[in-house]
Amino acid sequence: MSKRTQQSESAAKAFGGETVIRFEDVSFEYGHNKPILDEVNFTVRRGTKVTIMGQNGAGKTTLFGLLLGDHSPESGTIHLPQGTTIATARQVIPRDKLELSVRDFFQTCFKEKKYDIDPRIDEVLEVVNLTTVKDGTNIKDRLVKSFSGGQQARLLLASALIQDPDILLLDEPTNNLDKAGIEHLTQFLINYKKTCLVISHDAEFLNAFTHGVLYLDVYTRKIEQYVGNYFAVVEQISARIEKENMKNAQLAKEIQENKDKANFFAMKGGQMRLVAKRMRERAEELEEEKVDVRKEDRTIKPFTIPSQPDLIGDIIKISSYSIVSPTTHKIVKRTCDVTLRKKNHLILSGPNGIGKSTLLEKIVNGVDGTTISPGVRVGYYRQDFSMMDFNDTVYQSLEKIIRAVDGRLIETELRAVAASFLIGADAIHTKIGSLSEGQKGLVAFARLVLLRPGLLILDEPTNHINFRHIPVIAKALDEYEGAMILVSHVPEFVEQIRIDEVLDLGK
Repeated sequence: MSKRTQQSESAAKAFGGETVIRFEDVSFEYGHNKPILDEVNFTVRRGTKVTIMGQNGAGKTTLFGLLLGDHSPESGTIHLPQGTTIATARQVIPRDKLELSVRDFFQTCFKEKKYDIDPRIDEVLEVVNLTTVKDGTNIKDRLVKSFSGGQQARLLLASALIQDPDILLLDEPTNNLDKAGIEHLTQFLINYKKTCLVISHDAEFLNAFTHGVLYLDVYTRKIEQYVGNYFAVVEQISARIEKENMKNAQLAKEIQENKDKANFFAMKGGQMRLVAKRMRERAEELEEEKVDVRKEDRTIKPFTIPSQPDLIGDIIKISSYSIVSPTTHKIVKRTCDVTLRKKNHLILSGPNGIGKSTLLEKIVNGVDGTTISPGVRVGYYRQDFSMMDFNDTVYQSLEKIIRAVDGRLIETELRAVAASFLIGADAIHTKIGSLSEGQKGLVAFARLVLLRPGLLILDEPTNHINFRHIPVIAKALDEYEGAMILVSHVPEFVEQIRIDEVLDLGK
């Protein structure tokens, strides 16, 4: 056993329980020259709940793929006790499963057909607070695509729970959940007796149940293991970063002193040149001791979403809309009188499943009582990112926007905007479909900056986004000078944005 593995074992013992996951010198890369993990070592004990932290693109979802057997390591070994079962609640339901009934969707969770699956479905839907429809229809006969984003998130969680796994993997489980849904999930995890690994950017949610953190460093491609609740670990990591910065500052001072002395002695000539050489060598040694400040500490730059110029008068009118009744689950049409002009910000509110995302779709398409004035460019941020072609590279996706708006490619603008959203040379030629969900979100915002829309429509824009970026995004939306319609279940985010009008679909 390597020294790093022994250290990992030692850290994990604080959790108690027998070892259920052990990574020993595991390396993984996507294709040539795209390493993700480099000789990673960590241990997870049975019955613990562990948060997976790291910047977007660091490999958090890849780690789940390695545990599930979707990926194979380039080297090293993943140790799991024989017969260990693993299930995951992914971030989004695969598109090929949206046409299935709820019953058939749950059947796909098992290799063999389960003839007693209905009682199991009822049990797990109760756990995720998604119960039978009250108008007499059976929820198990409904198509998956008929559920809202929040309800689909609950179906994903239920699809993992129905397998009763030894290890439960949750990837952004609070995305699309309203406050009641998050509270329900939090209580479930507090009481959960089995092993659980969670990827999430919701700090309060994580702190409620976390025993420790596995921290993926996107620069070193290592995984650091921490013990403690989420907030305590964040403090540990912040202290470590501060210590690294202080060390670098001290080294930089010594390096400069040695360079200055080397220059001084070199000018003396003779034997002093040997002293100068030693000074330069010492400066080089000190350079190697410098610690690269982890990229996880980086945040996207402050940005502005320019509004479409020369727009006057009404930008959009909404005279009616349809909702799904929370009691009967039937479609109910309502009238309203909403008009948005420049600098008008509207928020749509209401519980999961009432039809917020559906209304946004209809607004974009100008149907069901909505009218967008001719010539208005619409910037649409969809929570599933389907406004982007997943076969495009990031470069191609941004290029299409620039050409549509300006009629020609402005290369410097494209690359400058991409870089401001942490999309470097290594990612700009990657296909959208190969990016992490968080990286897709940053590309989506880069597209909005280049689009210069007159009407901005955002459906849960904080889903998948690193918590460090959220205040920057909130400020950009707060200052946006076009018309804006926002749906968000994160009150702390909404509080940072100027809202002029509220349309509550739940009233």
